[in-house]
Amino acid sequence: MFEDIRPYNDAETQNVLQKILKDRKFAKSIGSLLTPRLNEKAPWLVQPLVIGIIKSYLGRVKTIDSLQMKIKPLVHVLLKKSISELSVHGLEHLDTSKSYLFISNHRDIIMDPCIICWALVQNGFRTPRLAIGDNLLTLPFSSNLMRLNKSFIVKRNLETRREKLNAAKQLSSYIQFSLSEDKSSVWIAQREGRAKDGYDLTNPALISMLSLSRSGQISYSDYINSLNIVPVAISYELDPLDLVKARELYTYKFKGKRSKRHNEDLISIARGITGWKGRVHVEFGKPIGGDFQTEKEVASTIDKHLHYNYRTFGTNAWAEAALDGSSLPTSHDKSIELLRKRVHFARDEIKPYILKQYANSMRMRRGEPPF
Repeated sequence: MFEDIRPYNDAETQNVLQKILKDRKFAKSIGSLLTPRLNEKAPWLVQPLVIGIIKSYLGRVKTIDSLQMKIKPLVHVLLKKSISELSVHGLEHLDTSKSYLFISNHRDIIMDPCIICWALVQNGFRTPRLAIGDNLLTLPFSSNLMRLNKSFIVKRNLETRREKLNAAKQLSSYIQFSLSEDKSSVWIAQREGRAKDGYDLTNPALISMLSLSRSGQISYSDYINSLNIVPVAISYELDPLDLVKARELYTYKFKGKRSKRHNEDLISIARGITGWKGRVHVEFGKPIGGDFQTEKEVASTIDKHLHYNYRTFGTNAWAEAALDGSSLPTSHDKSIELLRKRVHFARDEIKPYILKQYANSMRMRRGEPPF
């Protein structure tokens, strides 16, 4: 029933790993990420060397948990190099023996779930299963990699209404199965696509999808409450992709569409992973509960928790002041200075779109509409 979307299991781990390591496109992609110039000039040298190192490092991996233990120190190094301080709060209200549906705001494709998983593991929780759109899995090795890391597939590239409905029912059933029968927590973003304007809102269609698994024997509110939905607010002091997002917003507004360059998604993902983020805060809310009657009520409740728990930084206040014309706060803060330089050197028509990404978080936090 779930074969085409579920994560791989322990029995499949070694065979899938071998398949990935034999994939030439995987070797090429890893070489491009690690040493782009050398890989371009001497792929015959770089790619076999990279694959050899990975084979040696993962040689004894036989289970999903052992794979994640191998990945853990790499994630630690990555976080140390791209984050000045990671703070986590709210997990004291949750039980490590229970399964939860973590619904978070969405700012970065890879780092949102990565940082949330890290926060959970560091506090005695098991890693959740992760929802990821098939639009990001254009190559076989990328799908295999993600499914080895407890990811399940959200089908988005569908054409007919029937296909979309069937996929939504399958996804809803799998999430319900994971939570209730497998006792495994699940993470999913509050909306399809990142909040490029810095204003986080839950799509009621997500709640509609979740409720497709409800039987007629349980009320709507009881079913929603049984999911143990935990809103998770993740805040970045600096977004490594703020300029990229600003260009996209400007292009969509004045040209309606844009064509992506070759490997653009891969480059953006790599920049989001390795780029400097300054301080990052993750706030886990308490499981929501109430006498819910509609999807909009559930989405609104999630948003209230996310907006209240979202932590703003000096970069957000500085951007709001720059946009509304008030006096800019005096500060020697390194992150504010980095943002100021990015805005200063950006094209004039792009500057407001960079600032809005940061300023809208202030307005969101106060319950005001976005710029």
